[in-house]
Parts: sequence; C-alpha cells; structure tokens
Amino acid sequence: QVQLVESGGGSVQAGGSLTLSCAASGATATTNCIAWFRQSPGKKREGVASISTFSGSTYLIDSVKGRFTISHDNSKTTVFLHMNSLKPEDTAMYYCAADPVSCYGGRWNPAGYKYWGQGTQVTVSS
Repeated sequence: QVQLVESGGGSVQAGGSLTLSCAASGATATTNCIAWFRQSPGKKREGVASISTFSGSTYLIDSVKGRFTISHDNSKTTVFLHMNSLKPEDTAMYYCAADPVSCYGGRWNPAGYKYWGQGTQVTVSS
C-alpha cells in the first residue's frame, strides 16, 4: 500500500504562484508514476502533470506548459507541482495519484491509478 498526502493549496490572485506537495509513504519503492490531477465542480477529473520516479521523465498537459512544472525530491517520496501565472480556470481540487506502471506518454486516465490522496484546494481569483 502507498499513502499519499497533499498539501500547499490555498487562495491566490490571478498571476500568483503556489507549490503543491505530495508526500508518499508505505511501499513507495513500487511506485513508478506519480501524477497530479484536478477536478472542479461539474467537470471530469483532469490529468495535469506526471513524473516517472525511475527515469525522471515529466509530462504536462498543454494548458499548463510554460506555467507549471513537476519535480521530486532526492528521496523520490515527495513530488512537487510548481504553479506559476495562475489563472481562474486553474481553480480546482488537486489530487495526487500514484501507480506502479510508468508514466510514459503522460497517462491522463484517472482510472489507471491505484493510489490517491485526499486532495488540496486551489482557488484563483481574478
């Protein structure tokens, strides 16, 4: 089992920045892909960024490229989502997800992830 705990959400004005953290514990050695998803009311859960912990490869959806980056610490048990130039449309609950299968190509289908955190809210005001 892998446990995921997100933190770092909050309220910011448009153009501001936030860094989300996802701390993984438990059987982390089996985790190959850690991803960030987001979901706002009435919308489907959307993949935003992912990182392959073994290779270090990162993937971002087009709407956040140039604004968001994903990284992990040296122990590869904490993954960060650095969000800059935030827009009101970035407002959502952000979830961390992990899975033993590689992130190759991005892996934006939430059904493919075995472990999930509880989420952290990001609100961007105009």
